[in-house]
Amino acid sequence: MSEHKFEDELNSHGVLVYTNVGTSMMPLIGNHRDILTISKRPEGRLKKYDVAFFRRGEKYILHRVIRVKKDGYNIVGDHQYCIERNVKEEQILGVLTKVVRDGKEIPLHGFRYWVYVRLWCWFYPVRALILRFLTYSGIIIRRIKSGKKSK
Repeated sequence: MSEHKFEDELNSHGVLVYTNVGTSMMPLIGNHRDILTISKRPEGRLKKYDVAFFRRGEKYILHRVIRVKKDGYNIVGDHQYCIERNVKEEQILGVLTKVVRDGKEIPLHGFRYWVYVRLWCWFYPVRALILRFLTYSGIIIRRIKSGKKSK
């Protein structure tokens, strides 16, 4: 199989099913916890709040579209605070269509998901501040702890 096995799978079968690796889409998708189904990129443009599967260089990324622009998309992980700007149409390989956790499908349509997505995205500025605070406070705490152990 080529080095672009995810693309090969999408092109051959129209879907890609795998277990997520990474925390960038928490709390919706957990690291090594959920089984995801990615469907081949639909015709036309993605919509705001779609979860896009795309390639940046040699890395595959699954993040949420937060802005549809004329020449691309602004995309960010649900557990991220840095927006990836101007992701081009040709980078998009597919879109998340199914999440299974503990044998049960998490509906990606319906009222609960609608509320989750909008609240999570609408409160992005606050979420970004909270995530930055947690990141930096964790670094400071680790430095303090490692400094105490080295004495």
